[in-house]
Amino acid sequence: MEYTARERDADFLMNKVFKIQENWSQIDAYSELSSDLVKAVLAEGGRLAAEVMAPLNEVGDAHGCQLEDGEVTTPPGFKEAFAELTQGGWLGLSGNPAFGGQGMPKSLAGLIEEMFWAANSSLFLYGSLTVGACLSIDAHGSAEQKRIYLDKLYSGQWTGAMALTESHAGTDLGMMRTKAEPRADGSYSITGTKIFITSGEHDMAENIVHLTLARITDGPRGTKGISLFIVPKFVPDDVGALGPRNGWSSGSLEHKMGIKGSATSVINYDGAQGFLLGEEHQGLAAMFTMMNYERLSVGLQGLGAGDLAYQHSARYAQDRVQGRAATGAQNPDAEADTLLVHPDVRRMLLTQRAYTEGCRAFAFFAGMQLDEAKHKGDERADRFGQLLTPVVKAFLTDKGLEGAVMAQQVLGGHGYVKEWGVEQIVRDARIAQIYEGTNGIQALDLTGRKVVRDGGKTLAELLQVLAGFDIDPDFKEPVDQAFARLLRVTQSLVARSNEDANLAGAVATDFLDLMGMTLCAWAWGVMTQCAGTDDFGEAKKQTARFFFARLLPRAVGLEESILADSDVLMDMPEALFTA
Repeated sequence: MEYTARERDADFLMNKVFKIQENWSQIDAYSELSSDLVKAVLAEGGRLAAEVMAPLNEVGDAHGCQLEDGEVTTPPGFKEAFAELTQGGWLGLSGNPAFGGQGMPKSLAGLIEEMFWAANSSLFLYGSLTVGACLSIDAHGSAEQKRIYLDKLYSGQWTGAMALTESHAGTDLGMMRTKAEPRADGSYSITGTKIFITSGEHDMAENIVHLTLARITDGPRGTKGISLFIVPKFVPDDVGALGPRNGWSSGSLEHKMGIKGSATSVINYDGAQGFLLGEEHQGLAAMFTMMNYERLSVGLQGLGAGDLAYQHSARYAQDRVQGRAATGAQNPDAEADTLLVHPDVRRMLLTQRAYTEGCRAFAFFAGMQLDEAKHKGDERADRFGQLLTPVVKAFLTDKGLEGAVMAQQVLGGHGYVKEWGVEQIVRDARIAQIYEGTNGIQALDLTGRKVVRDGGKTLAELLQVLAGFDIDPDFKEPVDQAFARLLRVTQSLVARSNEDANLAGAVATDFLDLMGMTLCAWAWGVMTQCAGTDDFGEAKKQTARFFFARLLPRAVGLEESILADSDVLMDMPEALFTA
C-alpha cells in the first residue's frame, strides 16, 4: 500500500509555524538538537515508513496472526520489519537517555509516530505499547526495575503490553476480579483473565512485559484497591538475563474487523509472578502514565489513517476520468474529464485535507506542551497537555475515520473492494475510536474533569495563549468568533452543570467536537499567515478558504446543541428503548 511521508508539512510546522528550534534551545535536554539532525530523523523515519512498513500493510491484513499450541505467529515480513524499526532506536526516540533512550522531544516523536501509524498501524502497535510501558516504568518503577527493563524495552529486545480489560468490566475498572496474592519473596501471584490485550503474545521479541492491573488480596473495593504489576513472559534475573517461563498464556486471539496484523489476545494468568510497579492500591495513577501516552498516540493513529486515505483518494481523483465538468469539457481530447472537475469530489477531498492538516498542527502544539511540562516544570503547560489529550485522541480519530469513509466514497465501487486498499483503511481506522478509552469517555473526561471541575479556567487560559499567535488577517475575524463561541459555551456549561448532574455527559461529544473545530480554525489561521507563494503555500491558503467557508460554520449548530438541557436524553424511560 503506497504511502508518502509528510516531511514537507512537518518541516513547515516546526520551522515556519512554531519556530520550534527557538523553543528547544531554551530546554537543556534539547539545546544541542540541530536542524540538520531533525531533518535527518524525519527523512529516515519517512523512508522506514514508506519503504519498509507500508509494503507490509496489506500483507498483515491478508494473513493476520495465528495461534497454535499457545504460540502466536505474526504475518510474513513483520519480524524483519520490526527488527529494522527497533535496531534504528525508534522505540526509544523520546526515551530516557540514562537507560538507552535518545531523549528527543515528544513533539518531534509525534510527527514520526504519525508516519508509522499511517504506513502500517498493525505493525506499529507492537512498538507503541512498548513505548507506553517504558513511560510508566520510568515514572513509577524502582531503580532496579528501570535498570532491568528499560534498556531492553527501548531497544525492542523486549516489548510491552497493557493488561486492563476484563470481559465483565470494560471502562468500570472498579469491577476488576484479577487477584494479586503476596509471595514470601516480595513479589505477587497474579491470577485472572484479561481480554483485548494488544501485543499480549507474539513472536517478534524474546520477552513480553505485561503491565497488569490487579487487586491485592484484602485490598479496598472499587478503583482505590487496584495495583499495577510488571508481569513478564520470562522472569528476568537481577542482571536482566531471561529466567523461567512465567505462568500466563494466550488463550485465544480476537477475530477483529481490522488491524489484523496486530495480535490481540485473551491472556490467562495462572499464578504468574508479578512485581509491584509504584505503590500498593495506586495502580490507576501508574497505569494512566501509560494510558495518557497511548491516547495521544492513538490520536496520531487516526491522523495517519486520515492522511493515508486522503493520499489514495487524491491520486485516484487525479487519474480517474469520468463525466464532464458542468462548465464544459476541460479535456476535450479525452473521452471524459478527471473526477476533480466535480464539485462534490472536491468537497470530500478538501474536507479530508482540511481536517488532516489542521489536526496535525494542533497535535504538534499538544506535543510541545508535554515537552515544556517535562523539561521546564511548566505547570500551565502540564494543564494544557492534560486538557488537549482527550481532544487529540477523540477528534483526530473521529476525523480519521470520517476521512477514510470519504476516500472510499471518492473511489466509489473500487473503494469497497479489497484490491484498491481503501476498505482496509476504513476497517483499520475504526478501532482508534474505541480502544484506550472510547471517544465518548474522552469527551466526558474533557467536559467533566478538565472543564467543569476547574470552572473553565484552563481552557480560557489556553485560548488566551492561542490568541497571541500571529493569525492571517483574512481569517482573524472567524478565529476570534470561534474563540468567543467556545468561551460562551464553556461558561454556559459550567453554570448549568451546578443544577444538572447529567449535563456534562449529555453534551460531552458535541463540546469536544466544538473544541476540535475551534483548534482547527486557529491552526489554519496561523498556518496561512506563514504560508509562502509556492504551490505548497497556495494549497494551504486554498484549503483554509474551504475550511472557514464550508466546515467552520458547523460550529454554530454545535453551540445550539450544547445549549439544550440533558432532559431531552434522560426523560425517556428505559423500557421505551426496546419499544
